[in-house]
Amino acid sequence: MSKSPKDIGWIGLGKIGLPMSLLVDKSGYPVTAYDLSQARLATARGQGIAVASSAIEAVNGRSVVITSLPDDTALRAAMLGSDGNLRAMEPESILIETSTISAEASREIDAAARARDISYLRAPVSGNASIAHTGGLTCVVSGPKAAFEVVRPLLTAFTRAQTYVGATEEARYAKLAVNLMIAVSAAMMAESLTLARKGGIAWQDLLTVLEDSAVASPMVKYKTAPLRRRDFETTFSCRQMAKDLDLILQAGHAVGVPLQLAAHVRETYGSLIAQGDGEADFIATVRHIERLAGLGEPEL
Repeated sequence: MSKSPKDIGWIGLGKIGLPMSLLVDKSGYPVTAYDLSQARLATARGQGIAVASSAIEAVNGRSVVITSLPDDTALRAAMLGSDGNLRAMEPESILIETSTISAEASREIDAAARARDISYLRAPVSGNASIAHTGGLTCVVSGPKAAFEVVRPLLTAFTRAQTYVGATEEARYAKLAVNLMIAVSAAMMAESLTLARKGGIAWQDLLTVLEDSAVASPMVKYKTAPLRRRDFETTFSCRQMAKDLDLILQAGHAVGVPLQLAAHVRETYGSLIAQGDGEADFIATVRHIERLAGLGEPEL
């Protein structure tokens, strides 16, 4: 049986990892954290998080380890290999991985965890850096059900909803499915808004129509506010969305699902990256289609 969470090892203090770790620490689960960036470690230390001098030190002896890492490569480097952190974790401890990664890399982590009697929970979070500090993220979880029940109170410290979906890689597919909907929605909004602008509708009026329409999903409403200001500062970048679409297409190929929209939208994000918009927010699809249509900036 996995140990109850008492003290938490944390690997990865990025834009989402740091605010999540702060919420956990303030909720009565002491966190010891590590990141490759000395600047991120200094920021965490300044906000009251105990920081370790190495990843091994952060995870050694902890009942629960949480990772927030950018991609498959970073996760494999941190957790696997002869000096990987899984080797330093305690038997019967719990590993919670919160990022969007491939099912293939996730299965490798699972095999290594099982070999050390470590319970591995896939718990990718949904949301973005602008709300991470509020606890407004959500997560979908798969892995050993008993371990999920043990850490569920801990998960509530940094997510508002936790949905258990199965015993293996189900959470990976669930998160990729959500991100596919987000990516396609961004492309859809770009074409719809550009068509309406070409039809002569004023920008602010157009966004009001969209917000009050039948397609006004939470994601649409979330993006109309920055679009009113023409603010493309990143909450989740075009480059990150391209990475996720690569994972989505890889997953589709693996299970025999044709993902034609995903392939098309991936090329849109490839164009945005090539044009220098890789670090812009993923809703920069709007600006991309406007350029293709010969439109400049609208009057605000």
